[in-house]
Amino acid sequence: MKEIITTTLKPALLVTIVLLVICGLLYPLALTGIGQLAFNHQANGSIITVNGKEVGSEHVGQQFTEPYFLKGRVSAYNYNTYTEEDLQIDPETGEANYTGVASGGSNYGNSNPELQARVEESINEFLAANPGVKREDIPADLMTASGSGLDPDISPASAEIQVPAVSKASGIPEDELRQMIADNTEGKVLGIFGQDRVNVLKVNIEIAQKMGLL
Repeated sequence: MKEIITTTLKPALLVTIVLLVICGLLYPLALTGIGQLAFNHQANGSIITVNGKEVGSEHVGQQFTEPYFLKGRVSAYNYNTYTEEDLQIDPETGEANYTGVASGGSNYGNSNPELQARVEESINEFLAANPGVKREDIPADLMTASGSGLDPDISPASAEIQVPAVSKASGIPEDELRQMIADNTEGKVLGIFGQDRVNVLKVNIEIAQKMGLL
């Protein structure tokens, strides 16, 4: 029995302890240290700070309802923004609409009536907020939810189509808004991967600063 413990169990236990220390302690600490030293901004959530106040992450979308701000994409999780009514328990299901902080899409198929109803509602809301825009001119990304439900970006076309309404509500000239959008537009990665995209939060920060809100 002693020989079995010496030749089999002892080496196995030793390897387990060594791997536990390396993989469970040293490796995480090393990556955390490298992240904090070399990529401090990204490692801490890419938080944008204005006048000492944290206003959001550049990689996580937010819900903007004011007419003088650009609107982002539709979110299946409402960008984790809920009202007091959302917290009320439904007597029929025994559940609240608030499901906690989450991300993800609705996963509705194209033929699902609920998806069609949601898209129709989004189109009507957008047309009401943007007079003069034709239904067929609304960019698809404004009416569709992203896979995460927290997409911080929209296409340049989606930003441009909102310029007249945002200009009217904010009092900022359209040309100035277009410059803000251009300043916060990122191109394709390495010039070939992905699409050009506008960071909604960054543009809205500039709008808020111009209006004296920040």
